Amino acid sequence: MAAARDTMPLAIDNIGSARFAAAVTPDDANDLAYVTRGIYVGVAGNLAVNMSGNGGPVTIPVQPGLHPLAVSRILSTGTTATGIVAIW
Repeated sequence: MAAARDTMPLAIDNIGSARFAAAVTPDDANDLAYVTRGIYVGVAGNLAVNMSGNGGPVTIPVQPGLHPLAVSRILSTGTTATGIVAIW
């Protein structure tokens, strides 16, 4: 019997799985190098971010873990969460 075709890699690519990650130092003046597909937070707090859709700042209370956020900037003013990793 022939093996079933593995479609998982194709399916993952089509839903836009992340392929890169980098630690983030929040910055009020500069955008991230890429719009994120998610943000990992190591220590709970607030994330002050510019969302990729509306651009304006919003503060989001977050717990440790991975959050499906598409952001262009993580602001230092208002961000109290730490251990931040951008995933794209």
